[in-house]
This record gives sequence, structure tokens and C-alpha cells, in this order.
Amino acid sequence: MEKEAKKTPTLAEAPSSAECTSRLGALEDALYVIGGKWKLKVIIALREGDVKRFNELQRRIPGISAKMLSSELRDLEINGFVSRTVHNQVPVIVEYELTEYSASLSRVLYELVEWGKTHREKIREMRS
Repeated sequence: MEKEAKKTPTLAEAPSSAECTSRLGALEDALYVIGGKWKLKVIIALREGDVKRFNELQRRIPGISAKMLSSELRDLEINGFVSRTVHNQVPVIVEYELTEYSASLSRVLYELVEWGKTHREKIREMRS
């Protein structure tokens, strides 16, 4: 039996007050976990680049400080998007990789990137 496709509501469709409250709560949860300037960039760098080590990640993400990267990786690990592996050798090597759960963001990331491209082009057209 096939799953029924979820209908994407349009802005013209007014949800009930309870639905609106529920959606706002879900959005707040999502933004809490992946919001901010760096989290999605860290996820994309791990997903699309052949990087696993801290310094490689820092070089891949322009402008991120070591302190911020460390904080973002810790938050992503707490929320189940990143796993951290410590190799006990000299020197100690720490590697980060995305978990299976992080794949649940694939569609969201794709849509955000596509929207960003479209928006950037629209702004360029408006300014020219």
C-alpha cells in the first residue's frame, strides 16, 4: 500500500488556531536545532566535502572560529546529527561524521539552497 503524499499547504489556506500553534511550535523546535549562522554550513561541509577532522572543517567554512566550530559540533552531536570518534594515538585524531539521522535534513537543505539561489538572483535583478 502506497503512502499518501502530504499536501503542501499554500499561504492562502488559513490553518486553524490550533494548527497554527502546532506549526509554530514545530518551526521553533527545528530552528532551535539547526538555526543560526553556522549549523547548516557545518552539516553541508561534512556532507559534501571529504572532510572529517576539525581543522579541515574550519578551513572549509570561511569565517568560522575554532570556538564557534567546537560549539556547533557539540550541539549537532547532542541533537543526533553528528558523531564524534576519537582515535587514541599520537597525536590524538578526532573525526566527525554525519549520522543516518542527518539524512532527514536532505530535502530541507536542498530546498533552502535552491531558494537561496533564486533569491540571490532576484535581488541582483532588482538592483540592476
